[in-house]
Amino acid sequence: MFKQIKFTGVQALTLVITISFVTSILIVAQGFPILSSVGQQSLIFDILIAGIFRDGGPFIVSFIILARSGTAITTELGNMVVNKEIDALNAMGISIISYLVVPRVVGMFLSVIILMSYFMVSGLVSSFVTASMFNHMPLSSFTNGLLDKLTLLDFIIMSSKVSLSALIVALITCYHGLKVEQATTEVPQRNIKAVGQSVFSICFIHLCLTSAMIIH
Repeated sequence: MFKQIKFTGVQALTLVITISFVTSILIVAQGFPILSSVGQQSLIFDILIAGIFRDGGPFIVSFIILARSGTAITTELGNMVVNKEIDALNAMGISIISYLVVPRVVGMFLSVIILMSYFMVSGLVSSFVTASMFNHMPLSSFTNGLLDKLTLLDFIIMSSKVSLSALIVALITCYHGLKVEQATTEVPQRNIKAVGQSVFSICFIHLCLTSAMIIH
């Protein structure tokens, strides 16, 4: 489990922080001048909340864990099946679910919380620096404007999206990895199926939760 957390939640930090940093800069640098020209500067905080907290951030983090960790899980488990390691564990009476699946599912679930936290922190820091440099916005104005727009529901939606996405991706990729039978050529085929189903599941989860928030 700790190896899974290290691979998913620690080694991916650089990628997550970079994407968050660039995304936030683009939102502020491109959006603020346009909104200022029509006298709607406060809308930049709504865009930041949607891009970092509620919609964009969870979506990006979910696809990062799928691309990096999900495919790795399917490949690793598939190769274990081909190399008869799964048969060896069964022969020793070791549960495949508790020994291989559960640590990966729990590890990915905890990792996505780490990644989302760093995505938010990096996004907020970079967006404030950009707003301060190019639009001369003081920290107090930035903080007050953000807190006025940010609600508890935004955090609930964000947490639900990343948590459910992580669980679904982990379960789907583990399932397809263990469904490999004999040939090594089955591993990439199962990877493709796992990615396709995971992408559909992520989009479905985000669509449902976003729709629920709009209805609310």
